[in-house]
Amino acid sequence: MRWGVPIAAAAVIAGAMGAGPVIAAVSGDPVLPERTAQQLLADAAAATKDKAGPPPMSGTVQQTASLGLPALPDMGGASPLSLLSGSHEVKVWYGAGDKLRVAMPTQFDESNLIVNGDQVWYWDSGDNTATKIKMAPGAAGKPHELPTPGPAEVTPQQVAAKLLANADEHTAIRVTNNAQVAGRAAYQLVLAPKDEGSLVQEVRLALDGETYMPLQVQVFAKGSAEPAFQVGFTQVTFTPPAEENFAFTPPAGAKVKEETLGAGGDAEHAEQQAESAKEARKDTKVVGAGWTRVAVLPATLADLTAKPAETPSDGKPGSHWKGGSEGADPSALVQNVLKTATPVSGTWGSGKLIKTKLVTALLTDDGRLLVGAVTPEEITKAAGTK
Repeated sequence: MRWGVPIAAAAVIAGAMGAGPVIAAVSGDPVLPERTAQQLLADAAAATKDKAGPPPMSGTVQQTASLGLPALPDMGGASPLSLLSGSHEVKVWYGAGDKLRVAMPTQFDESNLIVNGDQVWYWDSGDNTATKIKMAPGAAGKPHELPTPGPAEVTPQQVAAKLLANADEHTAIRVTNNAQVAGRAAYQLVLAPKDEGSLVQEVRLALDGETYMPLQVQVFAKGSAEPAFQVGFTQVTFTPPAEENFAFTPPAGAKVKEETLGAGGDAEHAEQQAESAKEARKDTKVVGAGWTRVAVLPATLADLTAKPAETPSDGKPGSHWKGGSEGADPSALVQNVLKTATPVSGTWGSGKLIKTKLVTALLTDDGRLLVGAVTPEEITKAAGTK
């Protein structure tokens, strides 16, 4: 479980900012000590130095997506695809590197991942099942992702780290008015693409005024007053959570299971997935730079609309948990989105164009899929690059 170090990657863009003007923080409500963008980045990096993760904390994270997609089919409450629309809430308790609890409530039930030293449990109230997770002997050093989202995927820290790591000379960075986020005074860094071909207007990153931890990330599409994507704390406390939050005993009447990660077929399956991902990266190329980069990979309409293979109910992690493949049929989403596609053509050939607030995709008739946070003009230009 890779807990995202808040913005340790901030130093990556310090050099890019060094040549530009230094913009001081604008005074606002609440009042915080004045900081330039460079100072804030340095403060944030120092706050994470010599730490394996954030300070002990607990809080509630809300993620909201309004990408302009058509109505989505039912993807299952905890499916990753369900995060493409609507609002979703996750509760997090973090005590140390080996103490973590993540609760994912849905409309009718709740799932919990509890890590307390070498004790790891996954509790699903929907089917009244508690699963005790063990690592196979010799599996250390070969991490296998748990079949449920970890905090690295659901908190502002990880999103902020990725944004800052990718910021470069193509990005204008400034500090705007201070804000209140989750009841805490926060600085606001604004990252904006310099290239007009990007669909992103700006990204606002709220840093806690005391700990410099990212509290909220908002992505605004051009022409929109409201964020197209937002993830942030609605409540957070930077104090060690009570030990009882990491204690778990299966409720009376619950079905108790044991599963081992990194053993037998599970290890083989993970290696096969890693090899497939490696091959996919070889076949993928990137056209453009900065915020107007476009990923180009081989794909056909048949590839995208093919239903996923049935996952056997053989006890393998992820085969029956809600964080696994259950209810998450990407082909249903693709077929729904393709209904809004527009036929396009050019010197590069012909295909189908899909545009949302933040992403444009082009499926060409010659077997390519181009995806980027760019305008249709940029993506068709990329299609002409062989």
